[in-house]
Amino acid sequence: MSKKLFVISGPSGAGIREIAAAVLDSRTDLGQVVPVTARKMKAGEKDGVGFYFFDLEGWNAMKENGDLLEATEFAGNDYGTSRKLVREQLDAGKNVLLNLEVERAAQIKRNMPEAVCVYIEPSEAVLRQRYERIARSWVEVSARMDVAGRQKALSGFCDARISSDDEAAAAAALNALIDRETA
Repeated sequence: MSKKLFVISGPSGAGIREIAAAVLDSRTDLGQVVPVTARKMKAGEKDGVGFYFFDLEGWNAMKENGDLLEATEFAGNDYGTSRKLVREQLDAGKNVLLNLEVERAAQIKRNMPEAVCVYIEPSEAVLRQRYERIARSWVEVSARMDVAGRQKALSGFCDARISSDDEAAAAAALNALIDRETA
């Protein structure tokens, strides 16, 4: 049985966190990898819980050594996924599940082509309903729908697509895909 990296991605409102949590709770062969960052640790944070923290020198060394499967900057801080940490889980006999934004998932696919990338998306009608429940205005709904459309357009690298109109059914479909891919 081969161990694999699975990356799920999709628009805000697709239910990715909930689907990932359901799948992780239902499997003993699946683990997660703590992301890495070059930002300063906040009060109460611990290295290895939530993030592994690196100074800029350590971060740049990871980039130069090819250890970052993906990296992004957000609000002036660097975040990413360590190839070494993913490899450690795979070598220990665990499949790995990451949930990342589309652009970050695309980086992983480029840097680790054997990763299985899955685009999770509700139908346009369901996504619009979800946005209408949380948005403050129709302008916000429209802006969110535009972002979701751009993300979908970027998702051509994905190996599979799963509808998340029903999150329980989406979790079952993801479990079935993991079973097929690791059989």
